Amino acid sequence: MSRALPKNDKRRVAVIGGAAAAVLSGALIAGSALAGTPAGNDGSAGVRTLAGPGTITCPDVASKLPAIPASARAEVDRNLALLQTQIKEANTRLADTVGQGGPNFVDNAILGPLKDKRVATVNRIATAIGRTAAKPAGLDALAPCTLNAGGGGASTGAAPSAPGTRQPGGGGTAAGGGAAGGNTGAGTITCPDVASKLPAIPASARAEVDRNLALLQTQIKEANTRLADTVGQGGPNFVDNAILGPLKDKRASAIDRIAIAIGRTSAKPTGLGSLAACTLTR
Repeated sequence: MSRALPKNDKRRVAVIGGAAAAVLSGALIAGSALAGTPAGNDGSAGVRTLAGPGTITCPDVASKLPAIPASARAEVDRNLALLQTQIKEANTRLADTVGQGGPNFVDNAILGPLKDKRVATVNRIATAIGRTAAKPAGLDALAPCTLNAGGGGASTGAAPSAPGTRQPGGGGTAAGGGAAGGNTGAGTITCPDVASKLPAIPASARAEVDRNLALLQTQIKEANTRLADTVGQGGPNFVDNAILGPLKDKRASAIDRIAIAIGRTSAKPTGLGSLAACTLTR
């Protein structure tokens, strides 16, 4: 036999029921937000995007170095300062290119070239120390940097861009259509010949020089393969940023090793750095 609840108990049930409904409603809203699909201002489903460009951070090199000989101190300090400048420049570029490029723009146009620059700089540090002390090994592992997105996303009503398109500030281009200066698939990457510009090569440096000359050819081949594999991708400066730029940095590092190898037992050749830059010949 059922019993009617007193008035006060009925009020408690109503309050508790209302609170439970509010909690459930809040949970549903939170779940929607976590799923990244809150309603946009225009009523369309939103997409989670980075609230800002984030920050590029790199492993510390100075703390991983052994004792630095006095004769190498100036060169090491100069290159440690250069590492910091490179990070600053990469973060500036990150901020200046928000919304540009395809899905791998940051990796291809910023983090990749930064890694190559850091490899060359770290190699110069190791070489400087190695002239009068044990040359430190394994410093190349400190070259790659990462993008810390800074947490969280901002909800927008815009749909995510497809590969090969640009978002705000670019007047997007359809994938495969190619923008001015973009990867239209035409042309071949060509680079200045280094071997013909070298002085007489000491016998003690021959193996290392030949190895790096072969590497220069491999780098060109890989760049041309990448050119063919990314037809239609990226924004107006994709080829410069994602292919020619990284290639130049890799070549600069290889050429620097060639000059150092020759310079150990002979006059170190100068001006070879001008041979690093390559062009897209259409």
